[in-house]
Amino acid sequence: MNDDLKNDGLKKEKNYFLKKYFPLLIGLIGAVIGGLIVGGVFLGISYLGSGNTVVQGGTKEIVVNQDSSDSVVEAIAQVVPTAVVGIETTAVAKTVFGQSQEETGVGSGFILTSDGYIATNQHVATDSATSMVVSLADGNTYDAKLVWSDSSLDLAIIKIDAKNLPTLELGDSDSIAVGELAVAVGNPMGLNFERSVTSGIVSALNRSIPLDNGLAEDLIQTDASINSGNSGGPLVDKNGKVIGINSYKLSTGEGMGFAIPINILKPILNEVVATGKFNSSVMGITAYDRAIADYYLTDSSVSFSKGIYIASVQSGGGAANAGLQVGDIILQIDGTDTNTMLKMKEILYAKNPGDKVSVTYERNGQTKTTDVTVSAGE
Repeated sequence: MNDDLKNDGLKKEKNYFLKKYFPLLIGLIGAVIGGLIVGGVFLGISYLGSGNTVVQGGTKEIVVNQDSSDSVVEAIAQVVPTAVVGIETTAVAKTVFGQSQEETGVGSGFILTSDGYIATNQHVATDSATSMVVSLADGNTYDAKLVWSDSSLDLAIIKIDAKNLPTLELGDSDSIAVGELAVAVGNPMGLNFERSVTSGIVSALNRSIPLDNGLAEDLIQTDASINSGNSGGPLVDKNGKVIGINSYKLSTGEGMGFAIPINILKPILNEVVATGKFNSSVMGITAYDRAIADYYLTDSSVSFSKGIYIASVQSGGGAANAGLQVGDIILQIDGTDTNTMLKMKEILYAKNPGDKVSVTYERNGQTKTTDVTVSAGE
């Protein structure tokens, strides 16, 4: 979670969560998927392994006709894998005995821009890699550098020095519906099975799942087969547009994979390509959407069906200065309905520190509006 959703002061809520959900999760086994081979495990959830518009270039239209294919999935399989990459990472980590040892892992990614920006998971790229090699569909390999990462979002952008690369077009994860086609492409079980294509449907939306360092928020659930090595690969719709980044699976169930919605990456990508870096903007609140509230809120008097519940307000922050209070429910930011934490982050990440946003909120049954000045996140 970002600076607006810190873990500080949540020990009581976390203890409640553990008491409530621990019996359900006993015995579940997970492993880091697609990231480092030696990694952490928690509760059966496995890692699978501004103002500017980015012109991605090089995308190919998915065309279904009898001359080239007899199914949408086959048409996707002819185009999407060319922009999917393998990522081999080497990092140095401490053993339980305090000794240093090299760890290697293989994950997936996909090309965002024709000049070599690539999306993947943070747990694939890692912040401590000593080397990172990207393998393209044409057989060429490149050394990559980490440009940006966020462990709370489990997202990263890396860069290779190449030109005229095929790219994937980013879709709209806000417009997808349960039951529609979902196709995953990646490198399950390593590069021996590179660019495997699996298909299924969007099984559910706005799923939040517990991890060892918090929650993964507002995920897309799919039954498209996802395995070790798929981390960072694209989940695409029937038009071959990326709607999510494959990141997690439930290790004790069949057909329960989870992808991070692609819309959260868009403002980050815009700024990274324009400036070479990204700085988040926050309002200075701890907040929960409806799904996250089920894990953290123990007060039975708190009831809301939509919007973002403000659990704490940082003294001197933009929200406090604008008069927002604990218990207020944010309904809209800049006129956009805000029902998930990722949607709030998406809107705020498109702003620069010092910008103002219009916040519509509910307090004691009354709807009000105020302007909030955002500040730089940590």
